[in-house]
Amino acid sequence: MSMNLVTLLYLVASVCFIQALKGLSHPTTSIRGNVFGMTGMAIAVLTTIALVHGQARALNVDFTTGIAWVLAAVVVGGGLGAFMANKVEMTKMPELVAFMHSMIGLAAVFIGVAAVAEPWAFGITAAPVAAVVGARTPDGAVLFEGFVRHAIPYGNRLELFLGAAIGAITFSGSVIAFGKLSGKYKFRLFQGAPVQFSGQHMLNLVLGLATIALGLVFVATESWPAFFAMLALAFVMGVLIIIPIGGADMPVVVSMLNSYSGWAAAGIGFSLNNAMLIVAGSLVGSSGAILSYIMCKAMNRSFFNVILGGFGGEATTATDGAKEQRPVKSGSADDAAYMLSNAETVIIVPGYGLAVARAQHAVNELAEKLTHKGVKVKYAIHPVAGRMPGHMNVLLAEAEVPYDQVFEMEDINGEFAQADVAIILGANDVVNPAALTKGTPIYGMPILEAYKAKTVIVNKRSMAAGYAGLDNELFYMDKTMMVFGDAKKVVEDMGKAIE
Repeated sequence: MSMNLVTLLYLVASVCFIQALKGLSHPTTSIRGNVFGMTGMAIAVLTTIALVHGQARALNVDFTTGIAWVLAAVVVGGGLGAFMANKVEMTKMPELVAFMHSMIGLAAVFIGVAAVAEPWAFGITAAPVAAVVGARTPDGAVLFEGFVRHAIPYGNRLELFLGAAIGAITFSGSVIAFGKLSGKYKFRLFQGAPVQFSGQHMLNLVLGLATIALGLVFVATESWPAFFAMLALAFVMGVLIIIPIGGADMPVVVSMLNSYSGWAAAGIGFSLNNAMLIVAGSLVGSSGAILSYIMCKAMNRSFFNVILGGFGGEATTATDGAKEQRPVKSGSADDAAYMLSNAETVIIVPGYGLAVARAQHAVNELAEKLTHKGVKVKYAIHPVAGRMPGHMNVLLAEAEVPYDQVFEMEDINGEFAQADVAIILGANDVVNPAALTKGTPIYGMPILEAYKAKTVIVNKRSMAAGYAGLDNELFYMDKTMMVFGDAKKVVEDMGKAIE
């Protein structure tokens, strides 16, 4: 296969990836976006296999064994991916995304190590030739084990350093994020509460500078000990960066790690002179960075503040001071059904509690019954509702909720004041009026203005605080009625009562 054809096919795959991102930006085109993404990846994989085959023939190297390993990896990886995609619950999707990011980071580390060990195999230097062990060529390359080891060019060393370091940080950081999102591991580092200690930021700074210094030593001398020491520090840094971040900032962390994984792939792509890796990695890295910015803006957070873990510590302090028992107005599913049936406009605010209860189908059925009674129903989605960007949109799409009923925060906030009923299902921080009060940890965070509705119905299992650790003043308003219980059962009971 000629390099011109390879470049053309990689270009086609890149266009497919761009169309995939464009398609995934809206529910109505998401299926088309997925098709473009799968098509682009298939073209990229097949083109790479053909390219490796051509290089093997040019070097007179056995291709059969190598391609057998490649195909085995594709079958195993693809099979596991298909199995996990079919098995995973929607509530576990954030953990799956974090796990996938960790695999991308680890792959970048492995490729970086392999490229440093045998650069000729990746086209970084000239191919090895038979020679006498211990001899030297005129350019100073050392002969060992019958091969010539040519020095890796400085530019490639820098790219390998950056790609491998970012990959190591992505891997260990994603593992910690996976544990925090899962919430089922007792190990302290995997718990949702932030892990903070004295001198933490200074330690991170020292480790960061040491990692950069070792990387530059590798760039200058091609020292293997410096390269592996740099990797070890990068793995540690990934852990230390994520552990002080509280659960409330997890959507930003997921997006941030997505960006990291893309830049790691792009860095390795430059080292291997692989245009496909560069383009795909840059697309993932830039889109993840933009999404992280959008998430931080939606939470009124500084991106660097999130990275430094400032949010979680404040939240913990707020929780400690918000334990006073206060009276609330509570009611039954029948009471809520009566209010909904007599309303003209209802806005539904889904949250993580809905996801945990898998109540999206019951909610859609409730909305359909209300619609048949002449009630106008809309859904309000906060950018950081749930545990990952777009979590609520995916849940509603799974339940086949009509797209024209789903509105983003900036489009729906102006309608709460005219809504007869706002029903909040498992959401907390994203509707907390504390964001309007100076001095609170979430002050300035844009929220869904459900408190402006004429009547508010809130479904929660208990009065426990949300991930931000703050009491919610909305729950104590005279216009608010709490309906306690599992979201799916409560919503189903509402639907039966409406019938």
